[in-house]
Amino acid sequence: MDFDHFVIVASDVEMTLQFYRDVLGAEVRDAEWRAGESVFPVLHFGRWKANVHAVDGGIELVAHVPTPGSIDAALVWPGPLVDAIRHLAEHDVEVIYGPVKQPGAQGVGASVYFRDPDENLLELISYDSLSVRDAPDDPMLRPATH
Repeated sequence: MDFDHFVIVASDVEMTLQFYRDVLGAEVRDAEWRAGESVFPVLHFGRWKANVHAVDGGIELVAHVPTPGSIDAALVWPGPLVDAIRHLAEHDVEVIYGPVKQPGAQGVGASVYFRDPDENLLELISYDSLSVRDAPDDPMLRPATH
């Protein structure tokens, strides 16, 4: 199986599109996803995408009540984590946690955490060997007990 898409509920759709385009490199496409007469923008990240719904967009969702700030997602940074930190700073995005070692889909990586305009928690994880070597262990991770 491969990841396909998720939905971002936005209090300000234009601000959300700008953030994900400018800070995370998403390609913004309009008119790709429709519900009745409404057309919703879509953010593309390579082979996967995120649909963007306005919190007051009138969509009846099956799974949940739409709530801005309910996402916790990680994206892979393709180089050293120090470059990701510099990139976030250039866009006035505050790192709220990290760098720390984190288990990811590709093994142990080095991560930093930050928030989007709706307070969604986002993580950039790098699998760069020097970044992983230099990142401290995450004191919040504890071994599972049975």
